[in-house]
Amino acid sequence: MKLSLSANKIKMIAIIAMTIDHIAWLAYPGYPSEIVPVMMHIIGRITCPIMCYFIAEGYHYSKNLSKYTQRLFLFAFISHFAYLFSSANFIDWKSFLPFYYGDILNQTSVMWPLAWGLVMLRVANSEEIKENIKFVLILLICLITFPSDWSCIASLCIMAFGTNRGDFKKQMLWMIFYVALYSIVYFFALDKLYGLIQMSVVLAVPILMMYNGQRGSSKKINTVMKWLFYIYYPLHLFVIGLLQLFY
Repeated sequence: MKLSLSANKIKMIAIIAMTIDHIAWLAYPGYPSEIVPVMMHIIGRITCPIMCYFIAEGYHYSKNLSKYTQRLFLFAFISHFAYLFSSANFIDWKSFLPFYYGDILNQTSVMWPLAWGLVMLRVANSEEIKENIKFVLILLICLITFPSDWSCIASLCIMAFGTNRGDFKKQMLWMIFYVALYSIVYFFALDKLYGLIQMSVVLAVPILMMYNGQRGSSKKINTVMKWLFYIYYPLHLFVIGLLQLFY
C-alpha cells in the first residue's frame, strides 16, 4: 500500500523541520561544521520547498486570490520584525530598517518572497498581461525579494510549482535548478559548507511525492492548520529572539 500524506500532515512536517533548523541557529550561532548543527540545518532545508509548494496549491484552490495575497503580505510585515529580532545580527531597533547597518542579504523573512511568489504566479498565469511585460514584472519581483531570506528563489519556486501543476517531475526539476542557483550564491557570499547544505531541499521531494491532494479529514483541523503556520512562524521567532537575549 502506497503511503499518502494530506496537506496538513506535510505542513506539520515542515513546521517541525523549521523549528529544528531555527533551534540550531540559536544553539549553534554562525556556520559551525559540527555534525549536530549540520544535521539540524539539513533537516530544516525541507521546509521552504513545502511552503512554496502549498502556496502554489493555495493559488489553485483559493476562492479569493486578493484576500489570500493580502493575508500573505500582512504576515510578511509581522514576520519582518520577528525575523530580525531573532537574528544573531540584531543590534537595536534600527536593525528593523533594511540595509541600515550595511548588510545586503537576509534583510527580511522568507514570508516576503513567499508573498511576492504568489504575485509572481498570478502574473505568470495572467491572460491580460503581455509576455514582455510579464518578463519585466517577474524580474522586478526578483529584485524586490533578492535581499530576503531565501531570496527570489522562493518566489521563483512558487511560480514553477504553480505553472507546472500536474507535472510533478517538472516541478521538482525547476525547484532543484533554482535552489542550485541559491546554493551557488550562498557558497561564495556566505559560507561554502552551508551553500552545499541548501541542496538538501531534495529531501522534500519524496515527502511532496506522497501528497494525496487532500487538506485533511477534519474541517476543524483544516481551519486550525490554515492559520497555524502564519501564527507559529513569527511567534516562535519572537521566542527565539527573547531566548537569544539570555543565551
